[in-house]
Amino acid sequence: MAKNMILERLLGVKSRFVEVGELLTSADVMTDMKRYIKLNKEYKELKPVVEAYERYKSALDNLDSARVLLATEKDEEMREMAKAEIDNLLETIPEMEEEIRFLLLPADPEDEKNAVMEIRAGTGGDEASIFAGDLYRMYSKYIESMGWKMELNYYTEGTAGGYKEIVFNVTGDGVYGILKYESGVHRVQRVPQTETQGRIHTSAATVAVLPEAGEFDIEIRSEDIRKDTYCSSGPGGQSVNTTYSAIRLTHIPTGLVVTCQDEKSQIKNLEKAMRELRTRLYNLEYQKYLDEISHKRKTMVSTGDRSAKIRTYNYPQGRVTDHRINLTLYNLTSVLDGNIQELIDKLQMAENAERLKESAY
Repeated sequence: MAKNMILERLLGVKSRFVEVGELLTSADVMTDMKRYIKLNKEYKELKPVVEAYERYKSALDNLDSARVLLATEKDEEMREMAKAEIDNLLETIPEMEEEIRFLLLPADPEDEKNAVMEIRAGTGGDEASIFAGDLYRMYSKYIESMGWKMELNYYTEGTAGGYKEIVFNVTGDGVYGILKYESGVHRVQRVPQTETQGRIHTSAATVAVLPEAGEFDIEIRSEDIRKDTYCSSGPGGQSVNTTYSAIRLTHIPTGLVVTCQDEKSQIKNLEKAMRELRTRLYNLEYQKYLDEISHKRKTMVSTGDRSAKIRTYNYPQGRVTDHRINLTLYNLTSVLDGNIQELIDKLQMAENAERLKESAY
């Protein structure tokens, strides 16, 4: 993107930023909460772009001034200072332009949404369920470190520990945009507890991350839903197996089934189940978009592609390898303790690079 094109784009962004700032203080907007929230979100998104514009414009002005000084100044010391500033600015301006290119990439509106995560044991029998439990612990610790909130929806325990399946909601700022890179098949290589010969086994678990649908994202007709209640199983005190608090919803047109048994209250379980059903119906459409971009970007795996191996956790070598970007880290214990930010950062960088190639600039 040429400098004049960058400045033109940035000038338009700043103009809109000023306009939105003025709208936020107007009486009409302040009495319309829905519009106020939308404009406030836009204002926050535009702010880093405008700040980058101010830094970039200042750097270009300083470069022009330094060049004029070098061309007109007779004092050698001043000329040396001008040369040093020119060299410094010629190095930093391209970096600023790269940052601006990333900031000007259109944001995926889904990225700001909360997420529904599901972890399912794959090949490997009991060991796969144990590994699914390890992944759940890893994500729980990461979610806690981010200050997000996690709510359990449904789970089926493995016979030797861990989970055959576990589904939970994650709420917080920009949750889906960060966790979406975790969708795909996670593979573990280690000696199972049940292995007497000390042989290394390979097991797998599938992780799916879905953007949570808002109340207005999709409409569900009550006549399209069949609701069943049953007794919860697992932890929950005396009410377990005695109270019909667990909910199973079947969406008749699509055949989608969701269950929720985490709460003792049937009403609360119904609310959670409806939220998950909305999300799964919404993602039937969103899946088409994911299928399209997963062909273009190696960082993104279509949630429908249950065979896409994205990461291997190798215990004997203490390593974690992300196959999408050929990244290997030798800090397995730390990663399984929830320190996955480095992996996510590298995946985001790789995706941004791929998106830049896709863009027209």
